[in-house]
Amino acid sequence: MPEFAVILPAAGRSRRFRGFDQKKPFVDLAGEAVWRRTVRAFGGRDYVTQILLVLADSDRTEFLDRFGEHLGNIDLVSGGTSRAESVYNGLMSLRDSIEFVAVHDAARPLITSDVIDSVFAAALRTGAAIPGVPITSTVKRIDKEGQIETTIDRSQLRLAQTPQTFDRQILLDAFALANGRLQHFMDEASLVEASGHSVTVTNGAWENIKITTAEDFHLAEMILSGRDAASIG
Repeated sequence: MPEFAVILPAAGRSRRFRGFDQKKPFVDLAGEAVWRRTVRAFGGRDYVTQILLVLADSDRTEFLDRFGEHLGNIDLVSGGTSRAESVYNGLMSLRDSIEFVAVHDAARPLITSDVIDSVFAAALRTGAAIPGVPITSTVKRIDKEGQIETTIDRSQLRLAQTPQTFDRQILLDAFALANGRLQHFMDEASLVEASGHSVTVTNGAWENIKITTAEDFHLAEMILSGRDAASIG
């Protein structure tokens, strides 16, 4: 089995995470910091040989004070001015032995083993894969005045999730081809798409939410409570 690395971007400003005195990856979620839950989700896989947590330099001292003794083998990487730059910094910190790279939002702590295993397997087959979930609501395209232009067929639409997983060289080549235009790409998959390489979409999970707002955090609490109840039952 090739070696995998997991890059966890956590250098954002958490501007929409109002009502908390900490950034979203560092807040306590049902007794455990969000970032720790995310890391633990990738545990138990011998082929995941490197996990990199990308932090803003301004957060590093406080982070080490709070969590330094729990880091284990996790590598800390300095973040950039954008998500893409942060991921690139992670790529530049990979060990030589790494062949596949998964980029997963540090603030998606509810990722399941089934989603991880499925997207990793697809990346091994095709070189590039992401999880996604179907859109269940009707989708409208509107004009600048807010008037409906058309109703979009949603049968082939998916909401992209992470971990977005790639052959290391494919992702490196995609970054190189971006040539200073990283701000124009929404995620790693869009970079790879622009490079001309196809990206496979596997089945994601609705519970694999990204904690962005306080409402997302409370939803995550409810999901965890439901999982606990199901395991007891």
